[in-house]
Amino acid sequence: MVKVAMVSDIHLDINKVDVEQALKQQSKWLVENQVGVYLIAGDLFNHFNRSLSFTERLQKMTPNTIIRFIAGNHDMVNDISYDELQQDLSATYLHRKHFDIPNTDWRIIGNNGWYDYSFSSVLHRPDAEFLNWKRAYWIDGAIEQPMSDPARLKQELRVIEKQLEQARMDHKRVLFMTHFVPRIEYLRITSDNRFWNMANAMLGSVQTGYLLAQYHVKYVLFGHMHIHPAPRELNGAIYFNQAVGYGTARRHEWLTDNFHSEWLRRVRIINLTNKRV
Repeated sequence: MVKVAMVSDIHLDINKVDVEQALKQQSKWLVENQVGVYLIAGDLFNHFNRSLSFTERLQKMTPNTIIRFIAGNHDMVNDISYDELQQDLSATYLHRKHFDIPNTDWRIIGNNGWYDYSFSSVLHRPDAEFLNWKRAYWIDGAIEQPMSDPARLKQELRVIEKQLEQARMDHKRVLFMTHFVPRIEYLRITSDNRFWNMANAMLGSVQTGYLLAQYHVKYVLFGHMHIHPAPRELNGAIYFNQAVGYGTARRHEWLTDNFHSEWLRRVRIINLTNKRV
């Protein structure tokens, strides 16, 4: 049995967290709880280099735990280009990669993910209108990319499908980690022009959920929405959103009064059992 700890959206810079203290506290907790794998599903910092540095330092401090992260939209805002995001930048960066947990039939697959406006299809608006809204109101407007949002998501889905098909051929059970929301069931949707109906377009895609269901993925970790739901089973898969979210004066989403306490409340351990007989 291997313990896997999962969390997302820790926003260390926005939450004004003492990084040195966070590294020591998380490393200590991982060791004390004998965690074999620690997964962070994006949005560590608003600078990719800082997110990468955090995970690499945590890995060095905690050599008996496998540390892996993917990039959320906040991680993509600074210090990284679209092309660089697709590269194998570090052992801790799992985008478009996978690793197998020794002595089990479990494979962990990572993909940053993206969106295609399908969560807002009820509004019946052209793609250009969603794009203009994003550039005006959404942090992702600062992220440069060489293609449209739907085209970017389609490209990632091709990569994910290849990974899932290979896992099926290798007879692996899959824990899939992505940042963006893979299921429309998590969203609040109405047919008017309220802010959230436009914002839904940038949250994820129904296509991601369809693909995960098609390949019978067992566990899915995602983030992006700071809604703190309980684990939820959909089409045979158990979905986890373990977002820590914001603890600022303007947007205070925590139930505790400090980052580490909230991180402890949100980080979740699941046990992956050994190979099936």
